[in-house]
Amino acid sequence: MIDIGVNLTSEQFAGDEAIVVAEAQAAGVHRLLLTGTDLADSQAAAELAARWPGVCYSTAGVHPHDAKSVGDGWITQLERLHSLPQVVAVGECGLDFNRDFSPRPVQEAVFDAQLALAARLKRPLFMHCRDAHDRFAALLSPWRSQLTGGVLHCFTGSRAELEQCLALDLHIGITGWICDERRGQSLRELVPLIPAGRLLIETDAPYLIPRDLSPKPKSRRNSPAHLPHIAATVAALRGESLDALLAHTSAAARALFQLDEVMS
Repeated sequence: MIDIGVNLTSEQFAGDEAIVVAEAQAAGVHRLLLTGTDLADSQAAAELAARWPGVCYSTAGVHPHDAKSVGDGWITQLERLHSLPQVVAVGECGLDFNRDFSPRPVQEAVFDAQLALAARLKRPLFMHCRDAHDRFAALLSPWRSQLTGGVLHCFTGSRAELEQCLALDLHIGITGWICDERRGQSLRELVPLIPAGRLLIETDAPYLIPRDLSPKPKSRRNSPAHLPHIAATVAALRGESLDALLAHTSAAARALFQLDEVMS
């Protein structure tokens, strides 16, 4: 089982990183992709991933929230991080027009620069899009033929948005959002439409803890050890066995992020 989205650099995990990784492995989550969201965070994620070679990998990129904070030479610094063997994807990058923590033109410029970097390095993308689908697709589309692939992580969009992402040959990351009876119903209806080979599973820990865990944990901190619960929910919604789901989602993650090549 592969968790493609773990924010292990979060302050919520400070001092507990080894425990989190050990508990994930004990739960059957054998590989973790640690998310980088700015230059410093991407460096920290890479350093954490290096502590567990063959188990943890990382991304390196600039999240749209942090786009306003990039300085001169940031793309060169980011490219340098991508020389590290444990760094396997460009991101988290994309657009967020919901919170607008960075001005939209700045978000777009920083995203476009990372699309160019991914094309140049032949690296997959780990992407974020919230309330910005039209612009996200417009920026991504011209680059798509030059890219090795990418995942839109924590997908919560509409059927039309899902269909456009699949038409762009993207992978779709599904989180514990589907375990939320208040907000997840529309996503639950879309999960069966994602083809095997395009579906990836993730926790986005420490965020988005599944609301239907039983018994309810004392802490609201999500953990990659909860990925089996999310996977079981996804499998049930798709009408397939858990083993079948884990086989195709793990194979898709290994192929997209070239994990077998990293390990060899």
